[in-house]
Amino acid sequence: MAGALVAVVTLALPAVLADSALAVYILLGLAAMVTVGVSLLMGYAGQVSLGQGAFYAIGAYTAALLALHGVPPVIGLVAAPVAAAGFALVIGVPLLRLRGHHLAFATLAMQLILLSLAGQLEFTGGDIGLQAIPQFSAGSFEAGSALAYAYLTWAGLALVMLVTRNVIRSRPGRALRALATSETAAASSGIPVGRYKLVVFALSAAFAGLAGGIYCFYTGYVAPGSFPVLISIQYIVMAVVGGLGTIWGAVAGAAAITLLVQGLNSLAALPGMPSYAPGVLSYAVYALVLVLVVLFLPRGLLPAVTGRLRRDRPPVETR
Repeated sequence: MAGALVAVVTLALPAVLADSALAVYILLGLAAMVTVGVSLLMGYAGQVSLGQGAFYAIGAYTAALLALHGVPPVIGLVAAPVAAAGFALVIGVPLLRLRGHHLAFATLAMQLILLSLAGQLEFTGGDIGLQAIPQFSAGSFEAGSALAYAYLTWAGLALVMLVTRNVIRSRPGRALRALATSETAAASSGIPVGRYKLVVFALSAAFAGLAGGIYCFYTGYVAPGSFPVLISIQYIVMAVVGGLGTIWGAVAGAAAITLLVQGLNSLAALPGMPSYAPGVLSYAVYALVLVLVVLFLPRGLLPAVTGRLRRDRPPVETR
């Protein structure tokens, strides 16, 4: 019933939102797509990636380049997650030998290198980026309005959540839960730890690539500045706030942080605020939110709420 209610509200909201609120709604859905992958990666594979923004950029650039060279946009959107996952498989072989903060710094360095290359290469448009990207279309359908992109975004999110749910409930999903508990115990049980970690890494990258593909068609423009390092940190915060290893927790965390960021941007835009206010406020609030969540909601927002509701539920009387 709760899922049906969320689905109804999700489908009804775009029709009543103003254009400015609809833009936030679309960005929220895109962030949730990436955060579901981050939650899967951190909550089940136990890997911390600060480079999800790089996979987001790879998906956006892939779809944009194909569309600008005459390839149908629907093919570009399909190619976006494939390219991101393929890149993750290539770099994941050496990177996933690292653990903890070493892996986090390595993925962060990967994003910095990719953004630097995108700013220097001619076919990516350099620092100016790629402009005049065609609207998304599939057959007779063309997404010519923000409303169409809102439904496209949340259809993509529904697909991501369905794939994640099926993975978690499958036999590999049970192996991933064992992997998150103890890699040594999982390996001793015959679970191919390295292979599973690599597959989850690529799957989370594919989710980010799909979101990047939709983003490029929605904005009609991509550049290195569209994918700052802060965006990868933002996805980590969303996953931790919502609850690692939970699907709906990732969506709740994305919603909470996206709305918080929009509030901070409005505050930073007030007269008299310095130009660096948005960045400083974002980093400060991310740090504060992480500290508060770790101290008071260590399992995340959604698990804490559902756990409280279960405790408050009256016991069933038996005769």
